[in-house]
Amino acid sequence: MNNIAPSHIAIIMDGNGRWAKERNLKRTAGHSAGAEVIREITTHCSYIGVKYLTLYAFSTENWKRPKLEVEFLMKLLEKYLKQELPIFIENNIKLRTIGDTSRFSKSLQKVIKQTEEKTKNGTKLTQVLALNYGSKDEIVRAVKRLNEKKLEVNEENIEANLDTSGMPNVDILIRTSGEVRLSNYLLWQNAYAEMFFTSTYWPDFNKNELDDIISDFNNRERRFGGI
Repeated sequence: MNNIAPSHIAIIMDGNGRWAKERNLKRTAGHSAGAEVIREITTHCSYIGVKYLTLYAFSTENWKRPKLEVEFLMKLLEKYLKQELPIFIENNIKLRTIGDTSRFSKSLQKVIKQTEEKTKNGTKLTQVLALNYGSKDEIVRAVKRLNEKKLEVNEENIEANLDTSGMPNVDILIRTSGEVRLSNYLLWQNAYAEMFFTSTYWPDFNKNELDDIISDFNNRERRFGGI
């Protein structure tokens, strides 16, 4: 691929449930299939030179889902992290999380911390999982940090105290499944992102479609408010 890789891609991985329903499967089957796609997209991003891949894995609103589905998602996340650890290490990938993971079980929190620790030296790509994440919540927590530190509330200080501190803002925002909204995802970081909405359900998304999106991105003129 001759495309110039963007520094930061963020994805709203939507459509797992509908993908499963159309195949007369349980919603959980869609989530399992979606987890497999994460590996392909992550390793491909690492290969083409993307530095940050941020994935909306579990939002602050997802707690409203049926209890059994939430429990399945928690188990799937723990299984995913354990399963992918060798892949992360082999591909020089670092794991980072954003959001408030304190609501998760102690065992899941432990696996998250262990995976972050064991991959902390990864330099090729940082996979960022948004877990119990909501952008409004993130901004509120950032402002609270400023108050605690007695710092002035300005753009620079807010940005330095967001969960994504130290990361570049989003270049490409992708949402799968045909929905066209941000759903409280990286509202600050998406200020000048180029947005792509595809009708493809997340379990059917693949590296070829991602390459097409990056190609389209490279043909866009980003003026950042200028002429």
